[in-house]
Amino acid sequence: MGFRLPGMFTAKQGAEAKNVPKGYVAVYVGEAQKKRFVVPISYLKNPSFQNLLSQAEEEFGFDHPMGGLTIPCTEEAFIDITSSLNNS
Repeated sequence: MGFRLPGMFTAKQGAEAKNVPKGYVAVYVGEAQKKRFVVPISYLKNPSFQNLLSQAEEEFGFDHPMGGLTIPCTEEAFIDITSSLNNS
């Protein structure tokens, strides 16, 4: 079952996966299997999202294994946090 949250979407596979719209940033989320999400840059100023970024800094420093910003939390926790940002 899938659903779409306004302002956030999962990236498509293939050539389109590298395209990130202006005003958005791609992040990789998950524990064993990483999933790529594209989120608005406005999330970066939110304290809840900044907490996720701090966790990423503690775990990975500036060397992210996926080549992009990797956030060390479950996909469910990430969706919970970002959906609350959409509702505020």
